[in-house]
Amino acid sequence: MATAPRQQPHPPGPADERRRSNFVAESWAELKKVEWPGQNQVIQGTVVVLVACVVVGSYLYLNDQVWKQVVSKLFLGQ
Repeated sequence: MATAPRQQPHPPGPADERRRSNFVAESWAELKKVEWPGQNQVIQGTVVVLVACVVVGSYLYLNDQVWKQVVSKLFLGQ
């Protein structure tokens, strides 16, 4: 089975520069539309995430300790 020859990428030209410039301009315009969170919102969100991590981590640790005892007593006979 013969494969088609690979096309060489063409060097960037004026059209590519216009496209890139247009992309940057459009991206900048979209970033201006974003409603960025204030410092209080960032702090509150961070605290919520940290508390959730502690709660879930504690639950998983305690669950692991309980099941470790169950497995060692029922299945390993220790």
